[in-house]
Order: sequence, then structure tokens, then C-alpha cells
Amino acid sequence: MSQTPLVEMINIHKRFGGVHAVNGVNLDLYPGEVVGVLGHNGAGKTVLMKALSGAIPCDEGEIRINGETVQIESPRDARKYGIETIYQTLALADNLDAAANLFLGRELMTNHGSLNDRAMESEARKVISRLNPNFKNITDAVKNMSGGQRQSVAIARAIYFNAKILIMDEPTAALGPQETAMVSELIKQLKSEGIGIFLISHDLHDVFDLSDRVSVIKNGKLIGTRQTKVVTKDEVLGMIIMGKLPEAA
Repeated sequence: MSQTPLVEMINIHKRFGGVHAVNGVNLDLYPGEVVGVLGHNGAGKTVLMKALSGAIPCDEGEIRINGETVQIESPRDARKYGIETIYQTLALADNLDAAANLFLGRELMTNHGSLNDRAMESEARKVISRLNPNFKNITDAVKNMSGGQRQSVAIARAIYFNAKILIMDEPTAALGPQETAMVSELIKQLKSEGIGIFLISHDLHDVFDLSDRVSVIKNGKLIGTRQTKVVTKDEVLGMIIMGKLPEAA
């Protein structure tokens, strides 16, 4: 593991009126690592990740990328630092194919000023085959693709534009076992390429299968971070429900 984290979130605070949604949270992420971020609905995990993705500004605290303090005030700022978010909804245009989704808003043009469909399809095939060699039907409309294929398109869009840090929100929600296995393989492939992933999930099985560490947030505060291999699911449940570290049980 690299000595310098990809991401350091230091003493992050976010308030909404009288609600302290994120209260002094510290979190980090290393290259090629998956950190599971767990907690009940309203615990603060999504707000914390939105601060990193530029969707909302934090009120206090510091964010460092590769050891350098940065200001992230918009999703554009986040992308500049290699941060991409893959939302549960995937934010795909259902009526377009994989290539059109990959380059949506960042289309490749010919010298004559028209869309370069051939180049976009070629680039889409390269990046998608790197992730998922069995994915061939990239010219189909996304609405006709399986859940795992749709995840492949969303991930391909992120990494094509040089994402080094991925925030994945419930990536296997509503997927069957075969589709979940496909997404798990995608995540392992990203890890092998040195990409760091924050995995927001309610599914303990997913988190234990995919994460190197797990961080639990409750009532806006970080209860603790533990290596997945040295903590049990019951202990993590205790952190989520009771807000207690395993040693304090």
C-alpha cells in the first residue's frame, strides 16, 4: 500500500440548519483499495461522499488528494482531481448506446464538426473490453442491457476520463447473483489498476466480499474504521446499531 493516501478527509463538518449531518469525520483511501462506508439512512455517509464529489460544500475541514490540500466546490472540481461518482441510478441515457453514454457531453467530433461516431464506438469498445471482455452488444440502447452491463458502461465512463478515485453508491442494489458477481469482478479489476474506491452500501455481504477496510458512520460521527479481515459482520453490525467499537462491546 502506498504511503500517501489518494484521499484524506480531515475533520469534515456539514450542517443543515440545526442538524449536524457530518460531525468531525476523518477518512482516507489508498490506491488499489476499497473502503466500505456503512451506516443507517441519515447517518451522514452520503453527505460525506457528496462533499468529496463536489455535490455539496463542507462547512469545515480539509480534503487532501495525493497529499495536497484541495478545494472541491463543484463536481467539475472533483473531476479535475480524478474523482468520479457512480450513483445508484447510474445517470445513463436509456435511449442511447454505450458509446453515446460514454461521451455524453464530451463528444468526439470530426474535422468537419460532426459527431465522430466511429471513433467514439472504437474508444468505447476498448475501455469496456478492458473491464468486461464478454460485453459485446455495446451498440444496443442502454435500456436493453442487463444491470451488470449498465454498471460496466457507468464505470467505463468514469475511468475513460482518468478517474483515480471512485465513489460507488449501492453498486449491486437490485441486481441478481450473476449480475452482482459481474460487478464484483469489475471492482476487482479497478483495484488491480490502482483505482481507489469508496463503496457506499447497506449490504454487509457485499462490503465484506469487496472491501479492504470498513468505516461506520452513525449520527454524523465516524464510529471507527477497521480492516475487514480482522472484524466480524456481527461486530460491524454493533458499530452500525449501537455506535460502539468491537473492543468496547
